[in-house]
Amino acid sequence: MGNKFASGKNAIAECDICGFRYKLSQLKPLTIKTKITNILACPECWDPDHPQLQLGMYPVEDPQAIRNPRPDQAGYYEVGNQGATGSRDIQYGWNPVGGSRYLFDTEQPATGIGTPNKLIAQGLLNSVTVTVS
Repeated sequence: MGNKFASGKNAIAECDICGFRYKLSQLKPLTIKTKITNILACPECWDPDHPQLQLGMYPVEDPQAIRNPRPDQAGYYEVGNQGATGSRDIQYGWNPVGGSRYLFDTEQPATGIGTPNKLIAQGLLNSVTVTVS
């Protein structure tokens, strides 16, 4: 038996997205979530299937918890203990800088709670000369 369809090598078709005319052989079907649709798109309108549309289709194992965790015994930073170091001796620089409730001019606590603020803000200002000719 012969082929049921003509070859279509000279067939003209319209892009289903923009409506411009192209050769039928130049149009490609769109794929959405790994399913081929009946929408034919020209090379300018055609987009490959985006991987983010496939979220949840395949299982992902990304464990975050640790089995049998132990507390950090390397040393916590304690209020008033200026020489202590450890894995918790971290200063963050955001509102207020260091997260401290200490006074700015002394190392004595204002309320008795908080961490000493060891962060020092530094800035630099230069000048710019613009010449218009």
